[in-house]
Amino acid sequence: MTAPRLKLSNVLIYAFLTLFALFCFLPMLLVFMISITTEDSIRHNGYSLFPNEFSLAAYRILFHDASIVLRSYGISLFITVAGTLCAVMITAMASYTLFNRAVRYRNHMALFFFFTMLFNGGIVPWYMICRELGLNDNIFAMLIPSLLFSAFNLFLTRNYMLSLPYALVESAKIDGANDAIIAFRVIFPLCKPVLATIALFYGLAYWNDWWNAIMLVSDQKLYPVQYFLFKLQSDIQMMTLIQGASNGGILPTESVKMSTAILTIGPIVLMYPYLQRYFVKGLVVGSIKG
Repeated sequence: MTAPRLKLSNVLIYAFLTLFALFCFLPMLLVFMISITTEDSIRHNGYSLFPNEFSLAAYRILFHDASIVLRSYGISLFITVAGTLCAVMITAMASYTLFNRAVRYRNHMALFFFFTMLFNGGIVPWYMICRELGLNDNIFAMLIPSLLFSAFNLFLTRNYMLSLPYALVESAKIDGANDAIIAFRVIFPLCKPVLATIALFYGLAYWNDWWNAIMLVSDQKLYPVQYFLFKLQSDIQMMTLIQGASNGGILPTESVKMSTAILTIGPIVLMYPYLQRYFVKGLVVGSIKG
């Protein structure tokens, strides 16, 4: 039995994908190499994949008190996981309500949600409502204000549901299923691709969020990792300006920037391949049951 011969088209496709993956990987490698480069080398030679002098000074500064970094990581992970799960659930149930033809005035409700995409109350009313609800200096201050689902994700999910045959709902009702069973056992399993997509959107928003912390949290023990690193980087820049004006001291500002990027990019990089499995699985389920 002879081995299958590679076609020229397949070779070209593999070569293109390899080059594309390499171009995507090189910026991440550059960021890592800069994070372990001395500040003097960066200032004299610029950014380079092959630095002349290596240094872990940036990581020593970040992990000067490792317990603070780990605590901030834990807070960010909890907020991201809990917030994403709750936000996806709320968005999915609201989308099913707008999808269900038995719901009266569902188009009017859709217009109400669409209105929020065009207008909002502003920062001052938002801050006053959060304060009145007791969302300050606690973990819920970084979870609940962003928990209300995005109208864009709502319509994205609703439109995906509209592409499904409504006969599935009617058949389930004939068999005696209620709306909860129809939603969780019939519709939502077929919507895994779009639910995985909005989960990625929500996860990125929660992980990168520092606005709620800077507005509603003053307790340093509740700082998420994004705000903690942002505050640390600002302090280092200020110290650099003071030392530079006094005695010419140099702190590793550039390498600290890159090291913070390395610390914060890890969970997001791991999220993509994990959700990719649900993209493929949801498409397969939809093709079988649809």
